[in-house]
Amino acid sequence: MKTELTVYIVECADGSFYTGSTKKQIEARVWEHNNLPGDSYCASRRPVRLVFTESYARIIDGHARERQIKGWSRRKKIALIERRYEDVPALANRKT
Repeated sequence: MKTELTVYIVECADGSFYTGSTKKQIEARVWEHNNLPGDSYCASRRPVRLVFTESYARIIDGHARERQIKGWSRRKKIALIERRYEDVPALANRKT
């Protein structure tokens, strides 16, 4: 059985983004964000909707990508979500 890690971004009801990763089927993880009790980031910002996924065969690569995306600015995340890959390098997380 092949272990795969999916890195994902969900958009919360307040317009914010949450980046995470899972070994589960992505639909199940999004369901958890929308339905499980708890005091996580998404729990107070429901409903959430899936806006981006990438899958990695090596878990270490997926976790590295998740950490990378979490450090990005909102504008850079939007470029990634919209698949505007050519814009991503220019959108460094800096104050202008």
